[in-house]
Amino acid sequence: QVQLVESGGGLVQPGGSLRLSCAASGSIFRLNAMGWYRQAPGKQRELVATITSSGNTNYADSVKGRFTISRDNAKNTVYLRMNSLKPEDTAVYYCNAEIRTFTGTKGYWGQGTQVTVSS
Repeated sequence: QVQLVESGGGLVQPGGSLRLSCAASGSIFRLNAMGWYRQAPGKQRELVATITSSGNTNYADSVKGRFTISRDNAKNTVYLRMNSLKPEDTAVYYCNAEIRTFTGTKGYWGQGTQVTVSS
């Protein structure tokens, strides 16, 4: 059984910063690409940033230059540092990881963490 547990969300003023964490646990043979997605009320879930097992990153245009994704392979954890936050960044943020277990390889999702940017 594999679990992804996110933490670090909350309420922050515009221009502020937050760091999200997502830790994978369970019977993991290999942790491949990891990423962050977000879903605002009434909108579709969208990609925020991804990082491969070797550290290659990809960002949505809307967050480039403000957000940084990183990972600690020893801890099976991915992070999202969010700076210069804007009200339009308000959403539930979900962690995603492609994980190989004894039953095969598939994508897993965390439960989500709320980020609210408001004065």
